[in-house]
Amino acid sequence: MNATPEKPAAAKKAVTKKAAAKKAVTKKAVAKKTTTAKQATATKTATKKAAKTAPAKAPAKAPAKKAAARKPESRVAMVRRARRINRELAELYPYAHPELDFTNPFELLVATVLSAQTTDLRVNQTTPHLFAVCPTPEDMAAMPPEKLEELIRPTGFFRAKTRSLLGLSAALRDRFGGEVPGRLEDLVTLPGVGRKTANVVLGNAFGVPGITVDTHFGRLARRFGWTTAEDAEKVEADVAEIFPKSEWTMLSHRVVFHGRRVCHSRKPACGACAIAPLCPSYGEGETDPEKARKLLKYELGGQPGQRLKPPADYPGRPAPPMAPPVAAS
Repeated sequence: MNATPEKPAAAKKAVTKKAAAKKAVTKKAVAKKTTTAKQATATKTATKKAAKTAPAKAPAKAPAKKAAARKPESRVAMVRRARRINRELAELYPYAHPELDFTNPFELLVATVLSAQTTDLRVNQTTPHLFAVCPTPEDMAAMPPEKLEELIRPTGFFRAKTRSLLGLSAALRDRFGGEVPGRLEDLVTLPGVGRKTANVVLGNAFGVPGITVDTHFGRLARRFGWTTAEDAEKVEADVAEIFPKSEWTMLSHRVVFHGRRVCHSRKPACGACAIAPLCPSYGEGETDPEKARKLLKYELGGQPGQRLKPPADYPGRPAPPMAPPVAAS
């Protein structure tokens, strides 16, 4: 009976202790949370200060993108593209022609031999006086070597060229009745005459189709992807398989015209090239249109051409004759 009043007091005391313990735990948790928050704030502030005072770090370079691999071109696709280039060049140069002045096969043969290692312009400025002095193979064959050397000196390598001209003139006189033969097999037997010279003469003096592989033609044939060969005869053979024979002579003129005016050896004018979309070598030269236009030559660049007597349909200006030598004072 006496223990009954003590139970409520004990229970009350236990509840009070439990509440106090709970309150202590809560205060500890709040304190811990506050401390963590303060630490985080302090860390963040320190980081910001460090970022302000530390030297700026260079941004990492983005990895260079690999150039997209060009899809291999089939033989059929290459031939189609090559023939389209020929059509485009025909529209661009409807006036393409041999850029050596001549009036007959003998003059063209001599001019082509003289054109080695020099420009057609220099040959055209030299040959008027030469042909006035010796208009036929017989006349040239009888020319004293020293006099012939002086006549052709402006074209360079005049001693070697003199030997070739005297030899081929004598061969024409003795073996071909003073006439230039119209067959490749005969032409290449003449001193100083190779396949390139023979094809020039056959195509332009006799109307026999031929591919003329000079430095310009070979360079563009490789850039266009028509061949990988460096040897002129191999280039000729590769290109001959792509185009019909009837196109060979005019194809040669168009490609050479383009090589001299636009697709230069050192710095092609890619940005001003009408066939750039068809060229696998686009980008080897200047791609900026304004800068590329300044690289254009001859009639495309507003300059005189190479012939003193160009064809009537040539849109440019004739080349000037050679300036007379300045007399010694």
